[in-house]
Amino acid sequence: MQLAAMEPRLPELQAAQTRSPSDNSKQNNYEAGLIMSIAYLNGSYMPLEEARISPLDRGFLFGDGIYEVIPYYNGRSVGLIPHIQRMIDGLAAIEIDAGRSVEQWKTLLDDLVARNSDINHNLGVYVHVSRGADTKRFHAYPEGVEATVFAFCFAIKDPALVDRTAVTPVSVNTTQDLRWQRCHIKSTSLLGNVIHYQEGHSAGNGEILLYNADNQLTEASSSNAFIVKDGKIITPVQDNQILPGITRRIIIDSIKADGSLEIEERVVTMDEVHNADEIWVTSSSKEIAPVTSLDGKPVGNGEVGEVWEKAFSIYTNAKFDY
Repeated sequence: MQLAAMEPRLPELQAAQTRSPSDNSKQNNYEAGLIMSIAYLNGSYMPLEEARISPLDRGFLFGDGIYEVIPYYNGRSVGLIPHIQRMIDGLAAIEIDAGRSVEQWKTLLDDLVARNSDINHNLGVYVHVSRGADTKRFHAYPEGVEATVFAFCFAIKDPALVDRTAVTPVSVNTTQDLRWQRCHIKSTSLLGNVIHYQEGHSAGNGEILLYNADNQLTEASSSNAFIVKDGKIITPVQDNQILPGITRRIIIDSIKADGSLEIEERVVTMDEVHNADEIWVTSSSKEIAPVTSLDGKPVGNGEVGEVWEKAFSIYTNAKFDY
């Protein structure tokens, strides 16, 4: 059976591989998103261009799998154990047994990062577990099929400075959330998210905020969301409508532990969003991104807020503890 290749961005990858050691010592000069050369697939490390999966893999046919993205800065991970535990929980929710403990996942991912860190020192790790390849296309879960485990690294940007005059803000628009009702599962079936993200992208924005049929904020297409009003930080409650974001959890826990800012999880109406002093979108890749434009109008005074700066400082000091 012909196998499908996992193709990297080869021209950029080859350029990175031909740079001299002195070039490689200049950390983080590679374009964010550039895929690194060594991948992991089903027990083996290999050049990414040699990785192959079956076209009958259920991840390819059905989006039947779970994924995670974990940032490493100079070899130090952010939220590694919570990311792994969320992945294990997601796999259990859809009845996939990958046969690995938290410690075994940690060893695999740390090793993959080490094998790629000579190219770039700030890396994101994408890990993807599908139900595996069956001998036919059939909706019901197959028996006796081994999960497919695939992971690769890609370059990520340096963290933003804790400086509201230097950070690059985000513009967003809004639309009704039309995704499925199990958004708490980090499924590889991301078409609903992709369609929403494209809507924002086509409008020239960096994200899009979503709201449910009751006109309540859920999250963004690829991020969680927070608002600030009168100095108080507010974010929607964790339920099936939103992903249990690891960055979201670190923000909430670290701010509560610090005690200098007030933070609350509750229902957030879109009226509150449109009247917020500050809006943030958060994820492992964005960390805490301030939003200064909403549906073409300024958020608050149109500038990055003081609460963002304080919260980002607290998060930055705590993020490697998770």
